[in-house]
Amino acid sequence: MSSQVLVEAPGAHRIEEHVPRQPGPGEALVAVHAVGICGSDREVYQGNRPSGYVRYPLTPGHEWSGTVLGVGAGAPASLVGRKVVGEGFRNCQVCDRCHAGETTLCGAGYEETGFTQPGAMAATLTLPARLLHPLPDDADLTAAALLEPAACVAAAALKSGARPGERVAVVGTGTLGMFAVQFLKAVSPAELLVVGTRRDREALSRRFGATGFRLRGERLPDDFDVVIETAGSASAARTAASLLRRGGRLVLTGIPAPGADGLDPTDLVVRQLEVHTVFGAPSDAWSHAVRVFGAGLLDPLPLVTHELPLTEFPHAIELVGAGDPTVGKVLLRP
Repeated sequence: MSSQVLVEAPGAHRIEEHVPRQPGPGEALVAVHAVGICGSDREVYQGNRPSGYVRYPLTPGHEWSGTVLGVGAGAPASLVGRKVVGEGFRNCQVCDRCHAGETTLCGAGYEETGFTQPGAMAATLTLPARLLHPLPDDADLTAAALLEPAACVAAAALKSGARPGERVAVVGTGTLGMFAVQFLKAVSPAELLVVGTRRDREALSRRFGATGFRLRGERLPDDFDVVIETAGSASAARTAASLLRRGGRLVLTGIPAPGADGLDPTDLVVRQLEVHTVFGAPSDAWSHAVRVFGAGLLDPLPLVTHELPLTEFPHAIELVGAGDPTVGKVLLRP
């Protein structure tokens, strides 16, 4: 029997039988291979995700990989049998931001797979075929399940405009930070510094291409061209800004708690810093992530520490929130 996770309300879930929904016009039916768990899935289960950004009862799961089983009328038949990943944001495609390619800024209201629409913690997922990104035939689908967070970092890498020979840095050593190291390494920087709070992340940082590693309390340089922040605290944002040369480029991806003290506007203006932010991944960032992954320049597998069956959903959520340094990316396998 195939199954799915259903979160009926905060803190209440059940594993139930899964009945695939046949694809309608423009849709695809995907057999889910693996689905990742992130902090926002924990918020859904605990009930502290902001209202409007979740709709119960819900099958979670927005980081996933799979194989297309079938398509509905009007969707490309060539997708059938392909390994794929898929975008989560259900953008409208007709507002001015969508037409500009800024699909994560869609003005038509928020809809996202695994939050307001059924997600991938199930044997199959049915979604608009236009959201799919086909992978190479020899792609490792377990690794590909991490391409959603990778796409968010791809968006940051594109906004950073990092060029060969520049001095670049990453603040934060979680999954997003390790992806940022790999994307920046791919543009051949002169120097690639990682700043974190845990010394045990140094070896992995260097494996992915870092040329230096510092703890946040240590003396830090102030002459880097580009810094990507992935840690999600206000202090990390300030640390990231402090690493930059005058006129340097900063990309913020972390979301601190509400009311956090921000960057000093005087400092930003006087040093003429260029500040970009990323929330989610537009289509071009997904394409970039898939290309870099297909080219072998992105290796998500070392970040996976746990693979569990769907029935272990509550244990998986517990692992993600425990703060245990030995827990990396947790995947569920339908």
